[in-house]
Amino acid sequence: MAFLKAPDVISGKEARAYAVIDGNVEELFYAKSVEATVEKNKTEIKVLGRRATQHKATGWSGSGTMTIYYVTSLFRRKVLEYARTGKDFYFTLVVTNEDPASATGKQTAVLKECNIDSVILAKFDVDADELDEEVPFTFSDFDLPDQFNALRG
Repeated sequence: MAFLKAPDVISGKEARAYAVIDGNVEELFYAKSVEATVEKNKTEIKVLGRRATQHKATGWSGSGTMTIYYVTSLFRRKVLEYARTGKDFYFTLVVTNEDPASATGKQTAVLKECNIDSVILAKFDVDADELDEEVPFTFSDFDLPDQFNALRG
């Protein structure tokens, strides 16, 4: 029987992330977390002779959230540009997980055509030791150029 070895679990701190915005690479060293999800869209299919409702995948949608320290005006500046001119912005987000202690290797997820849903314009909290902000986004394409190795246990 195979068992997962503790060193092969990926540390949440062993990641790199950057965004490509207007051709410029922005290292997201101020990011605390990123989570992106693909949700399949399904249609209910009812057929004669079956009481169960079947489901057929008809597409997908991508969404995510970045939690970052409140130390950059980049996303506020881009949303301000959109508010003033109507010119929206899209970017590519690249996240690599690679823990040198793990035999799992690395995985790189490339999220394409990302678009910010909302930004915080101003913030303070007298009880906070540090300020952060959640930046929700959607994306419409993705790739996995690097994928984790299969573990043997």
